[in-house]
Amino acid sequence: MDMAIIGIVDTTFARFDMGRAAIHEIKQNVSVRIRRVTVPGIKDLPVAAKKLIEEEGCDIVIVLGMPGSQDKDKVCAHEASMGLIQAQLMTNTHIIEVFVHEDEAKDERELALLMETRAREHALNVVKLLFKPEQLTKEAGTGQRQGFEDVGQLRM
Repeated sequence: MDMAIIGIVDTTFARFDMGRAAIHEIKQNVSVRIRRVTVPGIKDLPVAAKKLIEEEGCDIVIVLGMPGSQDKDKVCAHEASMGLIQAQLMTNTHIIEVFVHEDEAKDERELALLMETRAREHALNVVKLLFKPEQLTKEAGTGQRQGFEDVGQLRM
């Protein structure tokens, strides 16, 4: 098998370089080729991800964006999510959506930390999907949360 290719798509609208954080985390864990594309906003993510899969041969893509806090931003995030789902189904390839909504944090410091942490933790999920899927099975039902403290498993 040739060396795996991971696609990274991020946006200029985000207030933190989530793409850099994801790439750093991936490179700390596996040897792969990375193709990065930056687009203006979250509604541009689906086509960029699809192009990375179809034109660049990416085995998986992680998309990173920061929807704003206004109602119209939440609508745009939903539309982008729907486009990402459609692109996954059209290409039969995982596209891992990593959105951090601007109103998820109480201040700018917490927002930056959340953006970095979520990008890194989802980058590890990408590595697991490609190279260690059995690890995800071991984590099934354990209440994992990317960017926040895990909530834990429910017991009967």
